[in-house]
Amino acid sequence: MQLVVARIGRAHGIKGEVTVEVRTDEPELRLAPGAVLATEPATAGPLTIETGRVHSGRLLLRFEGVKDRTAAEALRNTLLIADVDPAELPEDPEEFYDHQLMDLDVVLADGTEIGRITEITHLPSQDLFIVERPDGSEVMIPFVEEIVTEIDLEEQRAVITPPPGLIDESEAVVASAREDEAESEAKGSASKGEDA
Repeated sequence: MQLVVARIGRAHGIKGEVTVEVRTDEPELRLAPGAVLATEPATAGPLTIETGRVHSGRLLLRFEGVKDRTAAEALRNTLLIADVDPAELPEDPEEFYDHQLMDLDVVLADGTEIGRITEITHLPSQDLFIVERPDGSEVMIPFVEEIVTEIDLEEQRAVITPPPGLIDESEAVVASAREDEAESEAKGSASKGEDA
């Protein structure tokens, strides 16, 4: 199975290094020197990682045969793809690969069906499940411990306990500063009236 593990960014310096946007929880394994990665577009690769280092919080890679800034810049926006054994599991039992989560049934704790995971979006603060509901609509479920309480790969399901309004908008509690101010003013007026 092939998984996208990074996207090449801009060139760094003049010796062929590039910045990369990491898209794997295991960069030390997938983006280590000596790793051979397929690419998208395929014409850019395969690429073999020669060196890797962290500079100012960003991962910098140099590939075999890429020796100058011009060659490095030509790789910009190329996706790096690793071959992964589908049976391979992350070291941490609380972590999952995207392919393990795709197509899982999403249910409430009482077994009520919500839908099926069709996409996983990786945001800086958290990951989101895009869940297709039986009626064809979609709902976004944050992949956080408080909401996704169980991932059962054997049963092919994710159990969730959503806050009010996440699944059913009619349950949403809407509060705004204006409403709070209006309530305070109304109470203040009533109090003044009672004192008089």
